[in-house]
Amino acid sequence: MPSEMSVGEERPSTAASEPEAAPEYVLELRDIRAGYTEIEILHGVSLAIPPRSVVGVLGPNGAGKTTMLRVAAGLHQPTHGDLLVAGRRVNGASPDELARRGLCTIPEGRGIFPNLTVRENLWMATYRGMKRGEIEDATYERFPRLADRRHQRAGTLSGGEQQMLSIARAITTNPALLLLDELSMGLAPLIVEQLYEAVHQIAKDGVSVLVVEQSPRPSSASPTSPPSSWAGSCGCRGPPPRSRPGSRPPTSARRPPACAERTVPLTTATSATVWVRLRRRRAAAPSRRDGP
Repeated sequence: MPSEMSVGEERPSTAASEPEAAPEYVLELRDIRAGYTEIEILHGVSLAIPPRSVVGVLGPNGAGKTTMLRVAAGLHQPTHGDLLVAGRRVNGASPDELARRGLCTIPEGRGIFPNLTVRENLWMATYRGMKRGEIEDATYERFPRLADRRHQRAGTLSGGEQQMLSIARAITTNPALLLLDELSMGLAPLIVEQLYEAVHQIAKDGVSVLVVEQSPRPSSASPTSPPSSWAGSCGCRGPPPRSRPGSRPPTSARRPPACAERTVPLTTATSATVWVRLRRRRAAAPSRRDGP
């Protein structure tokens, strides 16, 4: 059973205590159910993110991808299931508490400050104790294009440059897990390829990445992508929603969807990316009433 501690609580150390083993997973979602008011969006989703890995979840609009990320970041509380960070149950933890434990989210829309320059956006990460020069040097080494835009307002950058800035600012916080919501949305294929090369390098440097997309990207299957060493399994599963009394069962209930329950086994030195498809469950069509 996973241990449960208040976030930020330190385990007392003694001379006889043995060092804790490294957690098998950076983040785990176990049988998560979540939704809004009476509508359930996530139907028992389970997902495990190994260290130094890139895991992608695929699905169309309305499949629950963003809701899943919000649950993982503490922005939306599940109605059922467990959220574990580094093997410890953190249900009910606030977003800032999870951020202190190493979770960093880049939301859809990038979340930059458009009226500030590139340098000023990067300086926002100095609260972690890093000096401005150190942050800028690390950023411009990873994304040289931002060096030429350092004095430019972030709102006037191209979409790809804004995404580079959001990733660079997130990495300066030294996260254990990076949550990316539709990294490639609205970007040219060449820019997407460059961003995913940076993502693979980030994983190689020791940061796990969970990214949601509507379709797989060519870079995810590229044999030139830097490999990550990991072990364990990754899966996304959930039963179809309950049909209403008197209505015809939805298609997903009559025919099991191909990816309704899918576990991808991983072994050491496998591909750096695993894509898990999250399908949208179509609700049953309402029956027509006779008469007016």
